[in-house]
Amino acid sequence: MTAFNIMLAPGDGIGPEVTAQAVKVLHKVSDRFGHRFQFTEEPVGGVAIERYGTALREEALRRAKGSDAILFGAVGDPRYDDPTGTVRPEQALLKLRGGLGLFANLRPVRISESTIDASPLKPEKVAGTDFIVIRELTGGIYFGRPQRRWLSEDGRAAVDTMHYTEPEVQRIMHVAFRFASQRRKRVTSVDKANVLDTSRLWREIAEETAAQYPDITLEHVLVDACAMHIVNQPTRFDVIVTTNMFGDILTDEAAVIAGSLGMMPSACLGDLREDGTGFGLYEPIHGSAPDIAGQGRANPVGMILSTAMMLRHSLGLSREAETVESAVALALADGCRTADIATDTQGLTTWQMGDAVASRI
Repeated sequence: MTAFNIMLAPGDGIGPEVTAQAVKVLHKVSDRFGHRFQFTEEPVGGVAIERYGTALREEALRRAKGSDAILFGAVGDPRYDDPTGTVRPEQALLKLRGGLGLFANLRPVRISESTIDASPLKPEKVAGTDFIVIRELTGGIYFGRPQRRWLSEDGRAAVDTMHYTEPEVQRIMHVAFRFASQRRKRVTSVDKANVLDTSRLWREIAEETAAQYPDITLEHVLVDACAMHIVNQPTRFDVIVTTNMFGDILTDEAAVIAGSLGMMPSACLGDLREDGTGFGLYEPIHGSAPDIAGQGRANPVGMILSTAMMLRHSLGLSREAETVESAVALALADGCRTADIATDTQGLTTWQMGDAVASRI
């Protein structure tokens, strides 16, 4: 029996509800394939601030480093929305990504025939959509310095700095090209090279990296044009690689294709081992949704699919990952829907949707 140590970080709002469904699915995987998943849980985000005064304890970071992977729910709490506040729930996620060297964020965007009616876009526009966004995660404007606000002679002022180095861009480019080599061999690099020096550097390094992968086609698209193409021509994309902030925005937009943020998984990875696996943090791309927390209305599919990504990319369990993904597809094909993607019914509760997937493993 193979044993894996998984750190759970359910977080705030609906985070604990969807994380519980992921654990339920992993128990079924354990029963079917004979693995043993050992879970430890750490408070992060608003719940950690309330308990410890910080969004992420150093002890939690040490525990994360000793695990095989992290399942992360969501962080965010209206009590900490004051823009002048110095402690915010989101700091937990940034600290985990930076402290664990998780520089590559993978966000697949797919739509199946069974859920195409949940998309607000025309079926003929979205049918066949299957691309992945690879977002640089530990550089750019979210981590650049200086980053501060102050009172100037003209009133309040603030600065955020977009900063990238050659090694940061090179490593994310290599991730994108390696993924493209396993898919349809097309990379779209998204930047704002007509305005930003960081984007001109990004584009130069993309070209240099492409020369090492002669069988892969590279195109450059400005971020504003990409935003239009994602909703107008989503099937044109295979692998999109872009900066931290651009990737954050574009993938939330791409969630419209699937009809809900609740359907979208993600993986945060660092350096990979020779077998292609590596330590990672896995989370749905949605937020904490405090307005529906505790009501059983959250869609756990994004969290469950994130768990499948964990099985594949960190634990090296491809067959198990495919089993989870198939169980989700079967449940959706059988009409199992939560309220966010239900078209003519009230929809299942979070727990019922989790049961629907787990029962098909």
